[in-house]
Amino acid sequence: MNAMEKTDMASKKYALKSKWQIGIKWKMFAILVVFIVCVLVSIWFFQVQMLNFFYQNAKFYELEQSANAIIESLGDHENAKNNVMFYSEEYYFDIWLLEIRGERAEWIANANGSETSFLPFLTHKLEALYSQAVKNEGKYIATVPMDKFVNGFSLEVLEDNFGDKDSYPDVTKYGEAVGTLYVRIEEVDGKTYMLVQHANLTPLQTTVSTLKYQFIFIGIAMVLMSMILAALISKLITKPFVKMNEAAKKLAEGNYDADFSGKGYREINELAMTLNYASRELSKTNDLQKELISNISHDLRTPLTMIKGYSEVMRDIPGENTPENVQVIIDETTRLSELVNDMLDLSKLQAGTRKPDLERFSITDTVKDTLTRYEKLIRQDGYRIDFISERDAAIIADRGMILQVIYNLINNAVNYTGKDKYVAVKQYCTNASVRISVTDTGEGIAEQDIKQIWERYYRVDKVHKRATIGTGLGLSIVKEILEVHHASFGVESVLGEGSTFWFELELADIPEIIDAEYDSLGEEKI
Repeated sequence: MNAMEKTDMASKKYALKSKWQIGIKWKMFAILVVFIVCVLVSIWFFQVQMLNFFYQNAKFYELEQSANAIIESLGDHENAKNNVMFYSEEYYFDIWLLEIRGERAEWIANANGSETSFLPFLTHKLEALYSQAVKNEGKYIATVPMDKFVNGFSLEVLEDNFGDKDSYPDVTKYGEAVGTLYVRIEEVDGKTYMLVQHANLTPLQTTVSTLKYQFIFIGIAMVLMSMILAALISKLITKPFVKMNEAAKKLAEGNYDADFSGKGYREINELAMTLNYASRELSKTNDLQKELISNISHDLRTPLTMIKGYSEVMRDIPGENTPENVQVIIDETTRLSELVNDMLDLSKLQAGTRKPDLERFSITDTVKDTLTRYEKLIRQDGYRIDFISERDAAIIADRGMILQVIYNLINNAVNYTGKDKYVAVKQYCTNASVRISVTDTGEGIAEQDIKQIWERYYRVDKVHKRATIGTGLGLSIVKEILEVHHASFGVESVLGEGSTFWFELELADIPEIIDAEYDSLGEEKI
C-alpha cells in the first residue's frame, strides 16, 4: 500500500468517524440543558427545600437583634421603652420588659405587635420562664403550637421544646402556626432585667407547594428556551465555520483561490486572515514546487542528453572518439555530479544534520583562494573579477562552509552580471565584524522579488536558462549556511544597475566575541 492509498484510507476513516460525531448545535443544547438543570436544582434546593430554614433563621435573627438593642438601652428606661415600642412595630413582636427585685417583678414596658397578644397567657408562667433562662445561662428559646397559647400550656410543653443558648428550635415539625418565645436575663448597673419576646411563625407548606408546582412549568419553559437559544447561537457561531470548512475543502483539493471569510467575531476574523495567508503561501509554494521540478528536470536532462548524445556519436561514427568529445562527457558528468551534491548539501543543511566545524582562519585568504577557481573563466571568457580589501581579517567559523558561501555568491554574480562581465568582491572591517560583498552589473532585482531570491531555483526573470557556472542552488545553500552561523546577510539592488549580495561575520580578534560565537553555536572553545 503506497502513501497515497494510506492517505485516502485515513481520510475515509476520518470522514466516517466525523459522520457520527455530535454537531456544535447539539453540544451547545446539551450544555445549556445541563446548566439550566443545575440552576433549577440550586433554586429548588434554596428556595423550596430550604425555605423554612431561611425563614425561621431570619425570624430568630430579628429576635436577637431587637433583644440586643433593647438591652443596650436599659441604662435609660425611657430609651428602653421607646426601643420596645419601635421593635414591636417593626417586627410585629409582643415584647415585655421587667425588672426583677428579689421575688417580685416590676413592669417597665410592654408592647403588642401581633394581631392577638399571647403575653397575658404567660403571666402565670413568668417564674418558670425566669427559672429556665437562669438555668440556660440567661437565655431561653422555645416554640409552642399556637393552640397551646389559647388553651393554656404547661411547663412540660416548654421543656419539650427547649432550645439551648447556641441553637434554635426546629419549628418545621409542626404543621400549624407556632409561637416562638425568646427570654433573656441581663444585669445592668447592678439591676436584673427580664426581657420576654413572642413572634408568630407562619407555616409555609402552602407556599412551598405552590413553588413546587410553579417549578414544573418553569423547568419545561427553560428547557424549551434552551433549545431555541442553542439553535440561534449555534447558527450564529457555526455559520462562519461552515463557510471556512467549505473553503478549506477547496484548498485541500488544490484550489488556492479559496476565500476564507469570517464576520462578527474577532477570533474568527483572525482565523480567517491566518487561513487566507496560509492559502496564499501554499499557492506560492505550489508554484515554486512546479518551477523547482521543471528546473531540476531541465538541469538533469541537459547533461544526461549531452552525455548520451556524445556517447552514441563516439560509438556509431568512426573517428569521433576524440579527446574533445570525451572532455564534453566529463564536463557534463561533473556538472551533473555538482547538481546532485548541491541538492544533497542543501537537504542536509535544511534537515540540520550538517553542523559547522569551527576553526580560526583568515577569511581574506579564503576569498583569494576561491578566486583562483575562476582563472580559466577569466582567461577564456573575458570575465573580470576584482577583490578589494583593507586588511587581513580572521574569523571563527566552518572554513569549508564559508568558502562555499563565497563561491556560490561569485557564481551568482558571474551568471547575472552585465555585458561588461565585471564582478567586484569587497571586504570591509569594523571594530567587531567583517563584511564580504559581491557586486554584479546586471539588470538588478525588483523589490517585491528580493525575499524570494533565496529560495531554491527561484529566478527573477522566470525564464529558465542554463547557468554559466554553478547549479542554480547556490543562494539557497548560502542562506542555510549563514543562518547556521547566525550571520547577518542580505541583498541591495537597483533595477538596471546591478545587485550586491553581502554577509557579515564577527571578527575573531576580540576575545569576548570569540566566547559569544562559540556559546551561540554550542561548540567547545579552542
